[in-house]
Amino acid sequence: EDEIKEVFYSFSHIHCKEQLWDCEGKEVDNFVVKKLLTKYEPYFSKHVLGKEMFLTLRVPNPSVEKGEAKVLLETLESIPRNFDAAKLFYNKDVAPIFEIALPMTTDARELIRIAEYYKHHVIGKQHNKLGNEITIAEWIGSFQPETLRIIPLIEEKDSILNPEKIVGEYVKSEKIQDYQRVWLARSDPALNYGNLATILMLKISF
Repeated sequence: EDEIKEVFYSFSHIHCKEQLWDCEGKEVDNFVVKKLLTKYEPYFSKHVLGKEMFLTLRVPNPSVEKGEAKVLLETLESIPRNFDAAKLFYNKDVAPIFEIALPMTTDARELIRIAEYYKHHVIGKQHNKLGNEITIAEWIGSFQPETLRIIPLIEEKDSILNPEKIVGEYVKSEKIQDYQRVWLARSDPALNYGNLATILMLKISF
């Protein structure tokens, strides 16, 4: 509950435009959107979540965090439910969450797998029929947003020095044409390689 309050405070008092909601390595509240909109209704009635300010999920990387791997799937499943909460609140289609960040990204395939899973198993399942009678979408409603943006959070030395390989393959595979965000880590590499070495790596990467 304190973290819900912290998100609101970041938006309303510090005037942040984006808040990272950490779903990695701890218990997390997947009802964050519903709680924000109902608890702070006057504020979010005037400031549309997903249009004026943004909530970005940081998810576990199954390639590295095996014990937390299924948390990724639970988090992806929560995105359409959060869309429904915002749609009821704003009375229009608004995606309050449409981007996630994947930590410790070292390979484009890690991003592609998430994009494909979301596309085919989270959104795509709505077209499946139940008993040859009705589709899942007809039964419980449509699943949105249809696409999910994935931000690689790059933290390992070789990947920091060659981010274009990871990002280029992912952008080509998913046919992304407008923009692609990329995060290059600072704090964890500084712990692993030293502060000065990390600064030099980041400057080379840029």
